[in-house]
Amino acid sequence: MSSWWNKPRCVKIVVDTPGWFDIHAESLATRIARHGDEVQILRDANRISSSDVTFYLSCMKITPPEILARSRLNLVAHASDLPKGRGFSPIVWQILNGENTIPVSLLYAADNVDSGDIVIQEKLKFEGHELNEEIRNALGNIIVDMCERFLRSKEVPAGRSQVGEASWYPRRTWKDSELDPQLTIAEQFEILRVVDNERYPAFIKFRGHTYKITITKTGDGGAPN
Repeated sequence: MSSWWNKPRCVKIVVDTPGWFDIHAESLATRIARHGDEVQILRDANRISSSDVTFYLSCMKITPPEILARSRLNLVAHASDLPKGRGFSPIVWQILNGENTIPVSLLYAADNVDSGDIVIQEKLKFEGHELNEEIRNALGNIIVDMCERFLRSKEVPAGRSQVGEASWYPRRTWKDSELDPQLTIAEQFEILRVVDNERYPAFIKFRGHTYKITITKTGDGGAPN
């Protein structure tokens, strides 16, 4: 066992984009502190001077090697069956493709994005009715569980190399939330499941105007409130 792996360790959680993962980062920090490690949540990886373990979670920026070198171990989480589905918004693209069982990987960070050795891999299973907030909450919870499991290992966990041909998902934009007014709701329900009502709401262009469409789950049947 590496001597530094003994507690207390210095752990950093980098979340460079404020938003949906913040509450999960706080939950992870609470769990880490409860186990006796020192922990800090950062918005900017440049603020890391040194660290034993750094988790990069819900990050949009690519961390350069010189910043990664400040930590003994660097880990990222990615919701795909790597090396398939590297890139942006993997869980969204898979749901749009009709998938409801989504692999989630915790892996060591590498110079090439999403290419590091996989340490832990779990599967999220959805029923097909979950909307954006529910999907994100389930993803956040499983990421927190994997990070805690990593830190509670008796020794530094070994990773396994990714095997197979890599594929890439492109970055999504607000244009990807457009609905076709000529198609049914059922035909476009997966789009409605993954839209962000605030940042990237669904919309249609119809009769010379653009209309924003939001979706909220009100319960299992019955009249909406």
